[in-house]
Amino acid sequence: MTLDLPVDDRTAYAVIDRDGRLLSADAAIAGLNGRAGGVLGLPLAVPQLAAAVWLTQRLGIPVSRRLIVADEEADVELNIQVEPEGDHIQMAVSGWTICPVWQPGPGMMLAHRVDDGLAWETDAALRFVFLASQVGPDRGIDPATMLGRPLTALFRFDDGAAPILDALAGRRRRIEQAAVNRITGRGMILSATLRTDPMGGVAGLVGTARLAPTDPPGEDVLATAFTAGLDRALRTSLNRIVGEADAIGVRQDGPIATDYADYAGDIASAGRHLMGMVDDLIDLQAIERPDFVPAAESVDLADLGRRAAGLLAVRADHAGVTIDRPDAEARSPCIGDPRRILQILVNLVGNALRYSPTGGSVAIDTDWSGGAARITIADRGKGIAAEDQARIFGKFERVDPGEAGGNGLGLFIARRLATAMGGDLTVESAPGEGARFTLTLPARQASGDQQ
Repeated sequence: MTLDLPVDDRTAYAVIDRDGRLLSADAAIAGLNGRAGGVLGLPLAVPQLAAAVWLTQRLGIPVSRRLIVADEEADVELNIQVEPEGDHIQMAVSGWTICPVWQPGPGMMLAHRVDDGLAWETDAALRFVFLASQVGPDRGIDPATMLGRPLTALFRFDDGAAPILDALAGRRRRIEQAAVNRITGRGMILSATLRTDPMGGVAGLVGTARLAPTDPPGEDVLATAFTAGLDRALRTSLNRIVGEADAIGVRQDGPIATDYADYAGDIASAGRHLMGMVDDLIDLQAIERPDFVPAAESVDLADLGRRAAGLLAVRADHAGVTIDRPDAEARSPCIGDPRRILQILVNLVGNALRYSPTGGSVAIDTDWSGGAARITIADRGKGIAAEDQARIFGKFERVDPGEAGGNGLGLFIARRLATAMGGDLTVESAPGEGARFTLTLPARQASGDQQ
């Protein structure tokens, strides 16, 4: 197999925030994280890397170690150095080495059925070493393909794998984790216990997986299974395309003509655009399910606005646009799903950057009154005509289909998420005067929380 690993033992770098979210990463780390199901802006999906980040946060000192990470069909051995730096964590990964492909040993059991119930075990690298069916009909998986592959090859963790990371970091011995079966697309609940070696180190996990009670029956399952398989196939291919194009663009393997480097950059940009479309299609399927219910937690819109600005700071710098974020003291408490709210804000700020002229600015403001919390993203771009302002929230609708970027799903998904959380997403604009998008959510009634 071909993995997008650095050549000549070059070091790859990444930046992680204090909540374990991957803010930026070189192609090799982004590819490794992507093949485990992670994306920029969400928690690290590679448990071994995430556990090292947590340890650095807990101790407040640099952590260095040699790790083996299961990466699809092969293992990758690497050196990792993680150290705190201000409000972020800096990660450097070097010594990338592809290890011999793992093979199941004598007596290891195969999974003939993996849908309605499954018993499983992993080693310290979270590779399956045992898989056995408990109940359920055969769903067509080739059992021999799962042994030796990473946990993330069978299960996708849409809400992050925090319980598993807690176990690896030594914070708990028993875990329960929501996941999606990548083969069938069905929701699962993983329960597991941490295994330790004679020295007290992590030896793996022993657990079961049962069908989530809210999983829809019938034809919806087939559609979800198809989308889950398509999702994985596209992500794997696109991650490699983007990684290879980035490597060519930065002349990692040696000097090349400038026009070829620019062409490679175009390929990488197109690949990232397709990755965004895959993300949008998966989100579209989720929000249109009749049982879709976002989380309802106490969150701060001002804090999430600052996070969205931080995630897009590099893009803003490249575009020559300033992002004016809420003051550190600003508060706008509300009730909603923090991951979904951040998704909406990143989409809105990203759109504002796209339409802002060089030297312009994007303003993020919040307020809290009348039982509602609001956050507004305003740009100084070309604006939106009145007749287009309702249309842009439609599925696959864009003001100007001929413009680069976007697929007409972002605002549709954003408004559907807002209404699902009991709020709304509106726009005020006029041609030549920029646009103001306002996300409104139910306010959290708590004394002292207002701005």
